[in-house]
Amino acid sequence: RLVNGTSSCSGTVEVFYRGEWMGLCSSWWDMSEAKVSVRLVDGAGLCSGRVEVKSNQSWASVCEADFDRQDAEVVCGELGCGAPAALQGGLYGGGEGQTWDKEFQCKGKESLLLDCDTSDRKINTCLPGNAVGLTCSEPDDVRLVGGGSRCAGGVEWYDQGEWRTVGVEDWDQEDVAAVVCRQLGCGSTVSVLPGDTTRGFRVSCSGSETLLRECSRHYDLRPGLTVICVLNQAHSQAISIDKHCNFQRGTSRSNNGSAVKW
Repeated sequence: RLVNGTSSCSGTVEVFYRGEWMGLCSSWWDMSEAKVSVRLVDGAGLCSGRVEVKSNQSWASVCEADFDRQDAEVVCGELGCGAPAALQGGLYGGGEGQTWDKEFQCKGKESLLLDCDTSDRKINTCLPGNAVGLTCSEPDDVRLVGGGSRCAGGVEWYDQGEWRTVGVEDWDQEDVAAVVCRQLGCGSTVSVLPGDTTRGFRVSCSGSETLLRECSRHYDLRPGLTVICVLNQAHSQAISIDKHCNFQRGTSRSNNGSAVKW
């Protein structure tokens, strides 16, 4: 996108990468990079819609015949989404206006669509109304490790092919923990514990985000975060942590009389 300009066609260049809008260093940017970008439109969100590419200030739909699974993997990755889940012509409308006149030849490992090779069509196989629609899965890019269950442990984020520790400032701990528990479907936060000596890239959230990738990411290192989440109030009341952060084991009763062990 272009921000802080006088119109939608001017401003500071920002790229949505792994959950956040980021500026580009001028040394990374020249006219070849200004030529092509990609978006998904008329879908349910950032990760689904009709594939459109922008070239020389004009958006154009992409024909189904010119776009395959490997191309889709690159687009989903560029937008910070998970793997392609559905790829079909006309899935999000047939497209209006211009149609992209080249065939993408991605290998599936490129970081950006503009890094992929393209070729001219040898035969016009693009049927009217057959613009390709793409649905990317939501990324399963957050986990809690070392806590004995998927809803407890140190927070890690999958980034650039590896799991990395998430670090936070003291005042951001509760907000980040709330987003992590929400994304994992683990309910609310019971406790936020000091992390170990491992440090990770800093993340800050408002606490209202649905996914951790919607939070701000910073490249300075902070202590790791350990979180305990619970799905209901009965479990929350059943967990006790002493001042040394050790779990106290026992049994209590939930509202319906069933035993809750910890």
